[in-house]
Amino acid sequence: MFYVREKIGDSVEINVEIHDDNVFSTCPGCGCEVRIDLAELFNDGEGDLYGTAVYCSECSKTRWEGNR
Repeated sequence: MFYVREKIGDSVEINVEIHDDNVFSTCPGCGCEVRIDLAELFNDGEGDLYGTAVYCSECSKTRWEGNR
C-alpha cells in the first residue's frame, strides 16, 4: 500500500491511500483537474513526479496541433 501523509497541525496529520482512482493533477495549460493513472504514466520507467506535467485532453489537443 502506498499513501500520502500530510501534517496539518502540531497534533493532526492525514494519511490517504493511493489507488488508481484517487490521483489527480492540475493541467498546466488551463488549470483544470486531470485524473492520473500512475501505472500508465510511468510505464516506460522514464518519468518522475517532480518533472512530469499532465495536460487535459483539450490542452493536449491544442499543443499537438500547434506542433505540426
